[in-house]
Amino acid sequence: MANQKVRVRFAPSPTGGLHLGGVRTVLFNYLFAKKHGGDFVLRIEDTDQGRYVAGAEDYIMECLKWCGLNPDESPAVGGPFAPYRQSERKALYREYAERLVMQGHAYYAFDTPEELELNRREIPNFQYGHAYRDTLRNSLTLAQNEVDQLLKDHVPHVIRIKMPADESVHFEDMIRGHVSFDTNQSDDKVLLKADGMPTYHLAVVVDDYLMKITHAFRGEEWLPSAPVHLLLWEYLGWKAAMPQWAHLPLILKPDGHGKLSKRDGARLGFPVYAMSWFDEKTGEVTAGFRELGFLPEAFLNLLVMLGWNDGTDNEIFSLDELIMRFSIERINKAGAKFDYEKAKWFNAEWIKRLDVARLIGYVKPILEEKGLVVDDEDYLIKVIQLVKERCILLPDFYQQASYFFAGPAEYDLNAVKPKWTDAKTDFFKGFISMLQNIGSTIDPQDLEIRFKALADERGIKAGELMLPFRIMLVGGKFGPHVFDIAALLGQNETIIRIEQALLKFTS
Repeated sequence: MANQKVRVRFAPSPTGGLHLGGVRTVLFNYLFAKKHGGDFVLRIEDTDQGRYVAGAEDYIMECLKWCGLNPDESPAVGGPFAPYRQSERKALYREYAERLVMQGHAYYAFDTPEELELNRREIPNFQYGHAYRDTLRNSLTLAQNEVDQLLKDHVPHVIRIKMPADESVHFEDMIRGHVSFDTNQSDDKVLLKADGMPTYHLAVVVDDYLMKITHAFRGEEWLPSAPVHLLLWEYLGWKAAMPQWAHLPLILKPDGHGKLSKRDGARLGFPVYAMSWFDEKTGEVTAGFRELGFLPEAFLNLLVMLGWNDGTDNEIFSLDELIMRFSIERINKAGAKFDYEKAKWFNAEWIKRLDVARLIGYVKPILEEKGLVVDDEDYLIKVIQLVKERCILLPDFYQQASYFFAGPAEYDLNAVKPKWTDAKTDFFKGFISMLQNIGSTIDPQDLEIRFKALADERGIKAGELMLPFRIMLVGGKFGPHVFDIAALLGQNETIIRIEQALLKFTS
């Protein structure tokens, strides 16, 4: 195994939105693979047809594309181990399930759902396992001729693993170290369902083996299933080929009590899905990080810091930097509390750092969707450079930049009119004359000097004039340095806005 090429996989079920914990699992897989020159495989685990949701697979692929975590092999791009949908691999699973039955490691169970439900009602903490299997309707309790007849008659049945009693199974986890389990705590999991589809337990082992997966990263909630998987690797004769496992810490609610859920996001007002998800059954739309205005760079950055650090105080990493610095040893065992304010901080930092040419692709559609005409990209670049430090989420660019493309529709008159005087009106009329005489190109530093000099000349404190000037240009108490705004708007537009505002301020 040491000489094998590293191969990792992400194997989601197409049942709904992609939780940020799932994307973090993808990210850790991807970073590990790329750090070691390996392959990242996307495998769709769609064996639970009852929970299958149309469109969910495309949604998952779009999420990974948005994040820039593109698989080397997948249902979309193919690969040497195709097919990559488990529903298309259905025929091969029964072979392995039947082999386990022949070896005595699994058995046919003919119990009906109604019979099992009756047992659950009558027996506290009922589990289909070593304690009760001998009292149930399966190939361990029925005569061989009866079993053969039931199979011949196609009576619905499942195949269950026969978990041994009073044994201990163990493995070395890449994050948690030595982990051991008492087999008495595990029930006889279904391996093959009545419809011929495998359960996760059988399919994940068979597919990991056939696809030559070398390392398996999954959430710690899968730890209780590890005994079943360990035994399947052993029973199928593949133990030497078993991937190294790493069970990732949970992403916790902000208060640290329990795993973060979609319900928590709805209750506390933040997204938990990578992208917005529309549930066709309920008509419900669950907001995603992308639609709320997160950059993919920021989204990956905040995810990697939920449970990992590089041993320094640095928190901002590009994907290339993460590939270079990533190591399993730096993943924490303990769960990581999700902090939405911190998540927004990451986004604000990435908006500041991202190349303006990249930001144009995000900002221009936001402005145009609001009806603004943005036909000069050089001008837009200057606007973005001026306001990006004030934006936390991408939609903030509308408020922070819209006034560069259209004059204010409303003014914060309450901030101006109570202290407005005729002397201030005269000042701004004089300022217009000054603007008309300084040329079409405005230097912000020179304009500030002239503005303050005129205020001194008129006997008015410049500080009393700065806020009205800002509101004349943008409509409210926000935006970058007011003389930078005027310089970018230019001589004519600045004059027009002062004149229009004076009509409002003096009416």
